[in-house]
Amino acid sequence: MGKKETITKKSPPHTHQGVNKVCPRLPPLPVKAPNYRRKGSFMNNGSTVTADNCPSTTTRDLWDNLFDGGYRADVTIKSDNGDIIYAHANVLGMASPVLRGMLNRAKSCGQKRTISIHGVHQDVVRVFIRFLYSSRYENADMKEFVVPLFVLSHAYNVPRLKRVCEEQFESGLMNLDNVVDIFQLSLLCNSPRLTLISHRMILRNSKAVVATEGWKSMRNSHPGLEKELLESVIEERNNQKEKVRKSKERKLYLELFEAMEALVHICRDGCRTIGPHDKDFTQNQAPCKYRACKGLELLVRHFAGCKLRVPGGCIHCKRMWQLLELHSRLCADSKSCRVPLCRNFKERIRKQSKKDDIKWKLLVKKILKTNRRGGSVSFIAPSNPISS
Repeated sequence: MGKKETITKKSPPHTHQGVNKVCPRLPPLPVKAPNYRRKGSFMNNGSTVTADNCPSTTTRDLWDNLFDGGYRADVTIKSDNGDIIYAHANVLGMASPVLRGMLNRAKSCGQKRTISIHGVHQDVVRVFIRFLYSSRYENADMKEFVVPLFVLSHAYNVPRLKRVCEEQFESGLMNLDNVVDIFQLSLLCNSPRLTLISHRMILRNSKAVVATEGWKSMRNSHPGLEKELLESVIEERNNQKEKVRKSKERKLYLELFEAMEALVHICRDGCRTIGPHDKDFTQNQAPCKYRACKGLELLVRHFAGCKLRVPGGCIHCKRMWQLLELHSRLCADSKSCRVPLCRNFKERIRKQSKKDDIKWKLLVKKILKTNRRGGSVSFIAPSNPISS
């Protein structure tokens, strides 16, 4: 019977004449025999159909006719309100092992065996049995009865219908009002995928979900489950905070590395109107590829002319001192480096306290890790002072 297929026609009204429909439809016209081209596929009306595809519409129509017409039906299915649906034992037994067991235990009444499906509306039972015949359903019926159909698919072990209901929930039938109920049903009906999807929706919309009637009902009936969900909500919020923190941290390390590259670029090659004193600046320069250059250029100009150019005397100069020291720790060859004070900082690092040295080494390690570079970063060029 294959995969699901939706139909637009509505189910026929029930009659008490021993069939599920008064007048069966005319049989379909013959179709052109398929032309097999290769193993696993065939051509039908110019389109390729794979071998594992669902049966043709004609075949499904025949199964629908068998259900609607009740031809030689040998089973009567009773619902809670006494409504009767006629079906075939062979079809029900092949589609559901649970129904097969019920049929084996059922007592015959004349030429028909009788079974009962309780707990759901008669229309749900009719849609359920029809799906067993042709794997078809109407969109309106699925939208209205998806929850009881999901329960029936689990209770009577019909995996095809269960997958269809899960897909319908995932594609839009699950919302903030019913997500708590669906989450509980997914646990009861052993549906890991639906459990995961509904749980994610609860975590993403925890404030709105807590205010729903479904949550309040769960609080009264399953307080332990509510506690577990609240714990997972708190954990998710903490994870989000940690994710934001790490994202900001990574952005900072990227900016620091870009600042190091821009500093070497300014001191070695020059940029715009600032650079080595032996640099010949032209009017038409190529656009600078370093994003940090503009801000670093202003910082270098301030550092060159500031009267309080001592650590702690000026916040901008303090930042420049820190950038110079960070560069010296990343620089592989301070003897030929053109960044000012690179060699001086190398000498200073040897005399630095162990505690401060550990902090700087940790910062360098994180910067290199963020940029996915192992070992040292080399910034090499002959040393010359900056002119501005």
